[in-house]
Amino acid sequence: MHIFSPNHVKLLNTCYPPTSGLLAAGPDYSPNSHELSRLTYYASNHPGKLAKIGSELEKRLKLECKKAKSGNIRSRASLLISLSIFRSLASECRRDIALLSPSLIGSVEFTLASVPNDLEVVARGASVFTAWTTFTDGHLIGADSCMTTDYLSILRQFALLSYSNSADQETQNRTRLIGLAALTAAVNSEALYNDIGHFGAQASIILRPIMTVLFDTPLSVLEEQASAVKDTPSSPYLAEFRTRPALERRAASIHVHVDGDKGPSTSAVSDVSLHALFSLLNHANGAQLGYIMQSTFDNLDELQGWSRVKHCCWFAQKTAEWAQYQYRYVVPTWLVERLLSQQDATANSHPLSTALTAMITSVFSSPTPLINLSSSDILSNLLPLLLRNISTNPDDPSLPALVECTSSLGCHVYYSDQIQDLAGELISRLLVIEVQGVLVQDRHSFHSTRSSAIRHLLAALLGLIRAANANEVIGFPVPEDANGLNDVEPGKIRTSPDAARIDRTDDRPSGRTSVPPDIWQDTLSLICDTEPLVRNDCAEALVYYISQEMPKHGEHNDLEVVQHPRAEAPFRPIQNLFPNVGDAGTKFLNSVHAYLYILALSTAFGVPSSIAASSEPSQTTNGDTSITITHPASSEAHHDLAENAESLIVPQTGNRRSFSAQHGPRARKESLVLRLLERIPSHYTSSAKATEADYVNILKVLTAIHRHLPMHGLVTGVPMLLAMNHALDVNDSNLWPQIVTIKTVIAQVWLVIGQTWKIPDLVAIAEQAIKSLASSPMPSSAPGLKSSAATLGMDLERALSKVTSCQAIQNAFGTDQDGLARRLTVRWTPELALRDFERASSYEATFRGDGVSPLLKISPALMHIENISLQSLARSTRGLGVTDLREALEGRSSMSNPALVRPPSISTLDHASPSHMGVDPIRLTQTRSRSRTKSRSNRNGAGDVRDVLTRLGISKQSSSLLKATFPALQKS
Repeated sequence: MHIFSPNHVKLLNTCYPPTSGLLAAGPDYSPNSHELSRLTYYASNHPGKLAKIGSELEKRLKLECKKAKSGNIRSRASLLISLSIFRSLASECRRDIALLSPSLIGSVEFTLASVPNDLEVVARGASVFTAWTTFTDGHLIGADSCMTTDYLSILRQFALLSYSNSADQETQNRTRLIGLAALTAAVNSEALYNDIGHFGAQASIILRPIMTVLFDTPLSVLEEQASAVKDTPSSPYLAEFRTRPALERRAASIHVHVDGDKGPSTSAVSDVSLHALFSLLNHANGAQLGYIMQSTFDNLDELQGWSRVKHCCWFAQKTAEWAQYQYRYVVPTWLVERLLSQQDATANSHPLSTALTAMITSVFSSPTPLINLSSSDILSNLLPLLLRNISTNPDDPSLPALVECTSSLGCHVYYSDQIQDLAGELISRLLVIEVQGVLVQDRHSFHSTRSSAIRHLLAALLGLIRAANANEVIGFPVPEDANGLNDVEPGKIRTSPDAARIDRTDDRPSGRTSVPPDIWQDTLSLICDTEPLVRNDCAEALVYYISQEMPKHGEHNDLEVVQHPRAEAPFRPIQNLFPNVGDAGTKFLNSVHAYLYILALSTAFGVPSSIAASSEPSQTTNGDTSITITHPASSEAHHDLAENAESLIVPQTGNRRSFSAQHGPRARKESLVLRLLERIPSHYTSSAKATEADYVNILKVLTAIHRHLPMHGLVTGVPMLLAMNHALDVNDSNLWPQIVTIKTVIAQVWLVIGQTWKIPDLVAIAEQAIKSLASSPMPSSAPGLKSSAATLGMDLERALSKVTSCQAIQNAFGTDQDGLARRLTVRWTPELALRDFERASSYEATFRGDGVSPLLKISPALMHIENISLQSLARSTRGLGVTDLREALEGRSSMSNPALVRPPSISTLDHASPSHMGVDPIRLTQTRSRSRTKSRSNRNGAGDVRDVLTRLGISKQSSSLLKATFPALQKS
């Protein structure tokens, strides 16, 4: 009986040299070329036989592996030939490679498991695996469980090779290059991206060796190599093939380093790792990038890499930079989520939290644009974390890093009102903490916790605007004011990310809206806070806001003064300044001068909150060593006010709990301000609580006002200076040093006015007054004291005469000397100044305070007449335009009047990607609702359009304009 071998078996057997000639087939160990061509031709023309050929070849290969493992050199040579046959079949039968895949993957997995230390065999197996990854469509991953298991096992074994250690550096580098080349092939293969369910497992395996190599490489080397990755994306060890159709691709060949040549260097290994990482990130979508971030965290946990903060920051930056443009927001989102998950962790997580905070800051401070970034949601998640850490430990060393992290959000501005919205959120938190404090377990730490919270929020607010300004003026550092307040001083909380000063190369818009004065208004009461450090930080923030952020509308354009770098409109003379000033800047400065007056003369400052009234106050000490107190310590005022906190915050009738429930933070704050106004004496007394540092801050703020807002400064500042000078006419000889100090401040302000408006006579008068104040002796008698106090310092009549007779000032204000004199000598009190702001502005915004302002609830149906002032009710300072009309047509307005709303922060964080395949969308937990329902948009859409058209002046009364501008709309 004759047993006939199948044709495919015969063709396969002929590909091998005779047994006696196997050893002579080296060093290439290639199959017989002619017979191999016959085999591949047969297989490509008979796809039904391909599975049988693969099965037969797999059985033969496994037998050869077992013998080679025992040391049989002929079996080893035959094994190398079998792997070559597998590679040729994969390349020539690429159209039907799915039929060969189970046998090929099983054979490679068995080979790597059997002879993992034979680099030549491993390299031949990696070459076979690379050929398969090049041509496969990946559909069998997840569908064939056995093959999927073998495939993941192959990845693990190549990953082990990629970070293997060896006593011989050259051998170690060769081994790592083989493993990394195979992993790079997997990264570029459809097998990785076809099944989202198995993407996470593959990404975790692939990232482990990549991160191991990169974290062992100096940052200087990584930076140099990373700069060339985008320019040379093709790895020298693996040809790029994803850009070509599967049938036109060419698989890369992986082989062992040729003996005698110089061995590969360590830098070559890190270079391959960078290319693999770049390919992985560049191909991943949003959901896949989320898996990559999770794998990054897991690998950092295993590698204990959180302690290497600089490497962590570099890795986070490159992850965001190399990810696809529309998915980069995923990186900071996952970082913030992981940071928030550490809130209840033990002290062992401190290096992790430190690293995560630094990574978030580095991503935000980098020049990489992050579209779809929901900055409001991120801020809303970072602030509770900051306040929680403060409540736990007000001196927590991690707080400055969290402040810097929050401030770095200002480096990415993608819509005009973004910084305005973020600043409003921070200021609203400040308002609540100012009057309520921070909840703490130990009531004795209440005051220090409240002070720390306010100071850190102020630092975050200031840092946010600094970062936005630094990135807006490309290539220029953050400007300093005239007093050099950008210099770091002891006891200050400063935030100015160095990375924020990097020159920008992206196309992000820079024309953002400045933070309006009515939003900043809520911080002014902190000028009179009980804590000296809080007062100092508030003054510093106010100086920066006035000099660098506050809109300069209405200022004259012929003055050689420091101009705001982002003037939003040409400066023009103020024609309607007399007698009633209606612009927001003047109202704001009136409030500033009122609080400065209170700071200089008041016998009591603000109290922390009503919470302090409900506990037994403990006398606190002043821990700031940078402020010298030369007269009554503020700690005494702090103690006195704590004893009377209930009378300041809570009305005399009714209990405290019911008042807190019925009235929000703003009502409590107004009660506090009213009580402060009641405690202002008509003249300076020995009970005044201001320190020398407070007077320095008063001078800095007034100097900034008159240098950067000279016209508004004259109108609002001169009456206050006159009132303050009048309040210094006292008979108490013990107050002479303080009177001299305040009079010196007044003279210095007049000097600034003279320098700003270029009035030489006024400058001379002010300089002479300053010299006389420095050398003025104390009068010997009480009557002489009052007379000397009245004439000490500036001659205000002469100073006013020089100002009102200045032709430049008259031209700027558009009035004569008499009109100017009447306005500058108007009766001034802090009550009148504060009432000007509260009377003429809404004082509430929809995102601040206790609720929506009643003014914003006015229905447009009640306002058919044209009312241009309605615009001022919106929190935005921008006018109505095409954008509003577009939003109304799209049904995006949610309120009754589209002029009163602003587009929300549109972000893919609010929507699930269709590529998620059932996976939860990658997003931050939102702290407040931002969505607008479709039904509501449809219901109000027609009305919104009509309202916008009416406000644009396009209505039935202007039919000609309507026809000319919107003919299609008119026809419909």
